[in-house]
Amino acid sequence: MSFLLEWNWQGLLPWFWLALVVLFSVVEALTMTLMTVWFAAAALVMVFASMLPIPLVGQLVLFALLSALLLVFSRPLALKFLKLKKTATNSDSLVGRKCKILRPVTPDEKGTARLNGVEWSVASVDGSPLEAGKDCVIQEIKGNTLIVSGEVT
Repeated sequence: MSFLLEWNWQGLLPWFWLALVVLFSVVEALTMTLMTVWFAAAALVMVFASMLPIPLVGQLVLFALLSALLLVFSRPLALKFLKLKKTATNSDSLVGRKCKILRPVTPDEKGTARLNGVEWSVASVDGSPLEAGKDCVIQEIKGNTLIVSGEVT
């Protein structure tokens, strides 16, 4: 086991850091979270720093510091620059759309409405009654029930 400590690992360290660049880049490509890209950048710097006479422990500390600094200071700027936003999908994309009441909504009972050819259960956002034939705006969706307001904008 002592031969591992005595063996000259210095020549292999650039390859170690290059492997980490590839690994972190692949993880970033799969997740797209702007988290591991900073570790990949730090590992890329370490490819060149490992060619200097810095012991492995010093390289690991330098890598940790570079990664932390890049993550803390660069990620917020990158997120702001890229303006990543949540895209409404599935039922979330229905919020804000209009629907027509088919069966009246009362404070005690849900009604029904048709949207895109599909009938939904409907409840009023404030508990007020809504008449059949009235156009409403979807405010939110709870389970399979549209929560609507009678005020069409």
